[in-house]
Amino acid sequence: MRDKYKYIGPVYDFLSNLYSGKNIHRCKTAMLDVETVKPGDRILFAGVGHGRDAIRAAELGADVTVVDLSETMLRKFAEAQHSEAPNLTIRRIHSDIMKVDEFEQYDMVVANFFLNVFDEDMMVKVLEHLIRLGKADAKVVVGDFCYPTGNLLSRLFKKMYWYMAVFTFWLFANNAFHKIYNYPEHMQRLGLQVTEKKKFKLLNMDCYWSILGQKQA
Repeated sequence: MRDKYKYIGPVYDFLSNLYSGKNIHRCKTAMLDVETVKPGDRILFAGVGHGRDAIRAAELGADVTVVDLSETMLRKFAEAQHSEAPNLTIRRIHSDIMKVDEFEQYDMVVANFFLNVFDEDMMVKVLEHLIRLGKADAKVVVGDFCYPTGNLLSRLFKKMYWYMAVFTFWLFANNAFHKIYNYPEHMQRLGLQVTEKKKFKLLNMDCYWSILGQKQA
């Protein structure tokens, strides 16, 4: 399996913090608290990256599984876990998420800054697959760049801000180059009830959001 993040993966967290002022990290952990995560909950993180959100869920008592196709990202996750939470047990799977077939096994499925690596048709297929991995009443969390809203200047800034990021990952990781996705619309179209959205500002504009969806039992 070719590791697309071999070069940019080691500095992924540094770049995200530099680019967002740590708002990406806040967005990733926004839906992980004592209200949404109960001890013993089975939670899967797709495209985990450096995975401090997964570590947060494990600290809350969840039974955590992380999946990533990038060996580099899994190694960085292992380093973060060893440094920050060496006593926690977190299951790691080095695989394409579409090959993970543990359907209806998870209480929560999390896709933070993961779905944006795909073109829109593939993104919808991946999201549909992630939903299938959740139990009948599972929560599905998507954290990513906000869909542009507001006045013309605000929308223009958000689009430019997004395209700088997507161009970097297209150039160094061969990710898809595309517009910002309206994730709540896609989630609802696939049968989820969107129950909560949390937004995070940069220069007083909403640039990131975490969206909580619920499967309908």
